[in-house]
Amino acid sequence: MAEIVNLNRARKARDKAVAKSDAAANRVAHGLTKAQREMAKAERERLSRLLDQTKRED
Repeated sequence: MAEIVNLNRARKARDKAVAKSDAAANRVAHGLTKAQREMAKAERERLSRLLDQTKRED
């Protein structure tokens, strides 16, 4: 015989799992110190300049 499942409880558990994974992603994206953010920005700018230098003019 099949197990009886409370649909409200299942829905809430699913929503809680989604919220938990979103929170983990936000911690990774926004959980940087100011020094780390500035370092990442400087690296992006350096790579952008490097790419611009290697472009060929037609």
